[in-house]
Amino acid sequence: MITKNKARFTKDAAGKKITVIKEVDASPDKVWEAWTTSQQLDKWWAPKPYKAVTRRMDFREGGSWLYKMEGPEGKGQWDKFEYNKIDKPKLYTAKAGFSDENGQRKPGEPVWNWKNSFIKTADGTRIESEISFEKKEDMDKILDTGFEEGYSSGLDNLDELLSH
Repeated sequence: MITKNKARFTKDAAGKKITVIKEVDASPDKVWEAWTTSQQLDKWWAPKPYKAVTRRMDFREGGSWLYKMEGPEGKGQWDKFEYNKIDKPKLYTAKAGFSDENGQRKPGEPVWNWKNSFIKTADGTRIESEISFEKKEDMDKILDTGFEEGYSSGLDNLDELLSH
């Protein structure tokens, strides 16, 4: 698959932050729907051949999204987003981390804070993900899992979804 714009990653070790910028050819409203409904997230969030499988989603301030990043053989990792601030269709913030199938955080695992902004451009929408960590070691651990490649692949899937 060819995407028009690859995601750009900036890593700030001192600030314990990763910033990802991706331009897509779709309106902020269409992009917002792709990021905030489980039916759409399940179609693009995971890097192929993995898939995101939502167990439950309640997209509201104080709500959460519990999903499994599932491999072809059915095994995978549970993750949970907890939504903090929502300003439709401009941005939302959330706390994310690995969990069990019931949404309980795994002790000792990194927790990261997301700020996803959706900015209207002349040709579509610029997505800015600012992902921050309490400790540099947590950021390094997430990067060591292949986060950059996986998230970039997922954003390419989003490009494909939005082009239909």
